[in-house]
Amino acid sequence: MRILLSNDDGYRAPGLEAMASALAQTDSVTVVAPDRDRSGSSNSLTLERPLRAHIAANGFYYVDGTPTDCVHLAITGLLEQEPDMVISGINAGANMGDDVLYSGTVAAATEGRFLGLPSIAVSMTSYDPRHFDTGARALVTVIDRLRKEPLQSTSILNINVPDLPWNEIRGFKITRLGNRHKSEGVIKQTDPRGDPMYWVGPPGAAQDAGEGTDFHAVENNFISITPLQIDLTRYDSLQYLEQWLHNQS
Repeated sequence: MRILLSNDDGYRAPGLEAMASALAQTDSVTVVAPDRDRSGSSNSLTLERPLRAHIAANGFYYVDGTPTDCVHLAITGLLEQEPDMVISGINAGANMGDDVLYSGTVAAATEGRFLGLPSIAVSMTSYDPRHFDTGARALVTVIDRLRKEPLQSTSILNINVPDLPWNEIRGFKITRLGNRHKSEGVIKQTDPRGDPMYWVGPPGAAQDAGEGTDFHAVENNFISITPLQIDLTRYDSLQYLEQWLHNQS
């Protein structure tokens, strides 16, 4: 397959290199990634200035934009041939539950889906992973299964891998997104000029983390695979809102 790789940690990230090396053994791999860390950029596109793409010594393209920019640029003009699949990662840090709304890793995969391609996002559960090889092996395992039964172009698979040696992984679990408590408050500091500045606080602890969730799977040393969709419509509220609107008139 022709596989487009991207991430939100930047083109020098070790997780990206581990993923590219593993997949290049069997597939045609092209990397188009941000020029620096763009974590938390979600699905943002750069619209008010042009994007520039350069090629690093290792052959990776790096772009002065967001993960979404990278995938959009790659598919709609940068590459001579459209890829068969988009894979984003391997991220340093989990993307579970509410995280997917902010994640640049998931956003890169989402953009691939927007443009009609099956897409995968892969994350390690540690912010300082020691076992990217486990994440790469998990991804290769999923890709091998996709060769036998391709992923629907409407699907995004969000994979979270415990930061453990492969022999300590208990298997794969198909999961749903859990939920977190609300985020911690911002952290206020003062800059050298005496003006206030603020750091966004850490995410809240897991709230809905019972069996069947991504949180529960990785806590129990399973690799979590959560299917995501783009359509955010809450269909079970449509009829209620129709009645609500009617009652207001």
